[in-house]
Amino acid sequence: MMAMAMEEEELLGLFEVMEALLDDPEWSQAHPQPCTETPWPGVECEVSTDDPQNPIFHITKIHIGPDIVSPPCKSSAYISKSLIKLSYLKTLSIFNCFVDSPVTLPSTLFGSFSSLEHLALQSNPTLNGELPSSLAEVSSLRVLSLSQNSFHGKIPRKIGSLPCLEQLDLSYNNFSGQIPLEIGGLKSLTILDISFNGIEGNLPHSLGQLKQLQKMDLSSNRLDGRIPFDLGMLKRLVLLDLSHNFIVGPIPQSLSSLENLEYLIMDDNPIKARIPFFIGSLLKLKSVSFSRCGLVGPIPNSFSALKNLSALSLDNNSLTGQVPSNLGLLPNLDQLNISNNMLYGVLELNGDFIAKLGERLDVRGNNELCISDLQNKHNLSSYLEIPSCMSMRTINGT
Repeated sequence: MMAMAMEEEELLGLFEVMEALLDDPEWSQAHPQPCTETPWPGVECEVSTDDPQNPIFHITKIHIGPDIVSPPCKSSAYISKSLIKLSYLKTLSIFNCFVDSPVTLPSTLFGSFSSLEHLALQSNPTLNGELPSSLAEVSSLRVLSLSQNSFHGKIPRKIGSLPCLEQLDLSYNNFSGQIPLEIGGLKSLTILDISFNGIEGNLPHSLGQLKQLQKMDLSSNRLDGRIPFDLGMLKRLVLLDLSHNFIVGPIPQSLSSLENLEYLIMDDNPIKARIPFFIGSLLKLKSVSFSRCGLVGPIPNSFSALKNLSALSLDNNSLTGQVPSNLGLLPNLDQLNISNNMLYGVLELNGDFIAKLGERLDVRGNNELCISDLQNKHNLSSYLEIPSCMSMRTINGT
């Protein structure tokens, strides 16, 4: 069998990258042939097909994280510019490595990375600085996951020019400024997560161009204004989380087109409008959450069509009217919170439904809501912490 070697420059680059990261100065001696005789679990290689007469190994993956305990990252770990020498690298993932000394991403690092498809730098509390716009030159990039670091500054506008990007996760950092309009250029994007940052301003209309998008999580930022009409064009969207922002209502009718939506999470926004009737037409919905949104008006009867609904949270709003009795007929509803509203009248949810939900049913804090005397034979009044209608009649003299 023909011996397969590595290019010396590439091998030397790997040793320099590992020396910058790992707390083992002898790593290169222990793994002189990392693709063959002396492998290491965080390094993967592939055989080049460029020259069948002279097959050669190339480094295609470097993974460093808590699942590979030895050797650990050193306290002075940093990202070596020698990564440029690994021109066949497809995957670079570094988890929980930069925890002591401040580290930034060199702006010159990514331009030559013609093969990089998957960049995951996660849970590195001392990885900071701005995101280099040179990342946008890595046209092969499919996954960019930079969650739980300390990056700051604006999201680079050039990032919208990555034609193959499928996942963009910038969550749990300190990014600020607005979502760039150019983000609409990410035509292959299926996951967008910018949650837990300091992003502000309006949602750009260009988000509606992300036709492949399945998950959009923009929660826990400082976004304001209305939801753009264009979001209704995201026909493949399964999760929409805009909670913990400053978004106002009304919610646009165009969202009635989100026929694949399963999770609609809007908690803690000053929406101050009615619950749109069309939500009852989104038949795949499993979870709807509008806690603390200043909602007014009634709970729509159309919710009775949501046979897949398992959780409904409408608490701490200003909802009025009666509780639709057909909520208790939804076969999968397992959590219902309508507490602290201005709902009134007789709570006509059947006893089996109340028993099934137990503590996952919360109707407290609706001062004019009561339970019928027929329902109250099992003392549900004290259990639900609302009065029986008989006692309310006595109090009111009616």
